Amino acid sequence: MGLLQKIRYRLPDTNHKPPRKELQLRFLHRLARLLKNGCTIVEALDMMQWDDQLKPIASAIIDSLKDGKPLDEALDHIHFNPVITSYLYFVRHNGDLETNLEKCAVMYEQRLTYLKKFYETARYPIILFVIFMFLLYFIKQSILPSFLKLFQGTTETAPTVMLTVAVIDMVGYFLLGILIILGIAWIVWRFSRNRINISKRINIYNRIPIYRQYKQTQISFLFAVHISSLLMSGLSMKDILINMARQKKQPILAHYASLLTDELSRGIYMTHLLTQLPLIDKQLSSIFQRHTDVKALEKDLSIYSELQTEETHRKIMKTITYIQPVFFIMLGGMIVAIYASLMWPMFQLIKTI
Repeated sequence: MGLLQKIRYRLPDTNHKPPRKELQLRFLHRLARLLKNGCTIVEALDMMQWDDQLKPIASAIIDSLKDGKPLDEALDHIHFNPVITSYLYFVRHNGDLETNLEKCAVMYEQRLTYLKKFYETARYPIILFVIFMFLLYFIKQSILPSFLKLFQGTTETAPTVMLTVAVIDMVGYFLLGILIILGIAWIVWRFSRNRINISKRINIYNRIPIYRQYKQTQISFLFAVHISSLLMSGLSMKDILINMARQKKQPILAHYASLLTDELSRGIYMTHLLTQLPLIDKQLSSIFQRHTDVKALEKDLSIYSELQTEETHRKIMKTITYIQPVFFIMLGGMIVAIYASLMWPMFQLIKTI
């Protein structure tokens, strides 16, 4: 029986499917709560094996920890979300696992909330879009040929009929073109983004207005929260940036940390370079300029990261609420244009009677 359990709960291989997002969040909350109650990480993981759903995860992590791997590598091995593993990477240096787990769980829970809200908001527009595409296809294949036969012998309505055909074709080709362009762009980006130089990737992000703001907020938040926690552990600024440059899950953060490390190595304080980094909020530079005291800097960065979390939540929820109205206005405009183009020749024909 014990052998069967070992086989069932053995360490997942690298091809193993990642745990469900909700299960990852539940694991983080459970582990943080057990550590807060005074358990060691091994004791907490042992207790988590009482839960049948969390048992495979806890068992795999225990095996990785016994092999000498840090927690972030253990989670990465069983394909936890990179947002989680990159955040917990810095636990290696500040040692505050409990606090970082709690913050990571809150951040990841907000991310899942945003995704859930986005899917709920986008569901009905997508359904309506699919219905509209079928309706447009039906009009083009069935109604339009009959429509042309009806008016082809009437010279007064011929120009309007041709305009109707052009409008329907234009709407159809426009929607089909958008789908094709988005599909090709997604495929090309998915397979080529890791081959693109990090500097070029940053330039691409910086040219996309809405995504640029999101990326700037994300990178600035991670930069502030990690420097704040590492300053609390007593590391110097140069050591913090070196450790930040070594992590692999956030390549932009690592790239910026490497640039700032070079700046410090030349004896130049990093405030000037911070103002020139496109995906770093300018407020961060002003915080570094304002403080030379480590304690004050750590406190202000911590406050900044909290404010960024609140501001991100407000902006994302506001943006999501715009999805349905904007889509409905666009779809309604196309429906009205098609309806008007179909009815106008009839009005012209009635006038000739």
